[in-house]
Amino acid sequence: MTLNDPPKAVGAEQGGNAPDLRILADDLMQAVGLASAPVAVFLLAPDADMAPFADWAPVKRHRYCQALMKARRGDRVILEAGDLACPAAAKAFGFKPLPEGLQTGKGLVGFGIVAEAASGARMFAGMACLEPGTVVRLALCPLAEAPALPDVMVVEGPPEQLMWLLLAEVNLRGSERLLGSTAVLQATCVDATIIPYVEQHLNFTMGCSGCREATDLEPAETVIGFPGTRLAELVESLAFLTEKAVPRSRAKRAHQALVTGRSVATDEPSPFERVEPR
Repeated sequence: MTLNDPPKAVGAEQGGNAPDLRILADDLMQAVGLASAPVAVFLLAPDADMAPFADWAPVKRHRYCQALMKARRGDRVILEAGDLACPAAAKAFGFKPLPEGLQTGKGLVGFGIVAEAASGARMFAGMACLEPGTVVRLALCPLAEAPALPDVMVVEGPPEQLMWLLLAEVNLRGSERLLGSTAVLQATCVDATIIPYVEQHLNFTMGCSGCREATDLEPAETVIGFPGTRLAELVESLAFLTEKAVPRSRAKRAHQALVTGRSVATDEPSPFERVEPR
């Protein structure tokens, strides 16, 4: 998918049988112990069928990260282009041009994010964006309540929990190393939504000052995003990890052995321990 490709309308052909999103949502949350809902994000084109979203609540003058926060906490919301309060996110979604103060980088100097205006300008020049007019509104909800497979999935939570999603992705890629893309700016809108949508792969970020200021994202939480089409296989890969890797890591037997100075009985040797030949 390229920046010039329009997003698929809700209900577009997905191929095969439609997944049960409630089951996938429950499996995803249970697998890693998420305390809040993974969020389904729909990037809606001008001609998108709005019937599935008829009773969703419009949110006025919200940042994208704030709409995401509400969906994470259980709301089903619609964010129109004109109601997106963050000018940088509005540019990223193709809603509005970037204001001059941000385009030159001077705005980021004023916020104390960068020391030099040229650095701020470079941040925005390298920002992934949608073509203007391809998307006119955003719809967000808890995954379990999604009317169809979403364009993007955004998951917020503690790094240890999200780590397992990354390992699930590593397994699916045949153990290829993952590269994350971030400017530590626009973490939820660009890093966790637009990059996964445009480039069609999982992306991870540590968050940014804007989303941490504007939402209830905790200091010990961060965010990842991935294409909705990857949901089922990621959940299946997670299920494999929960059989052994997740409980073993969380049991911290090796740490207990270090602290106590005694070996800790296990059902099998650690894969990182040397096994002496008999």
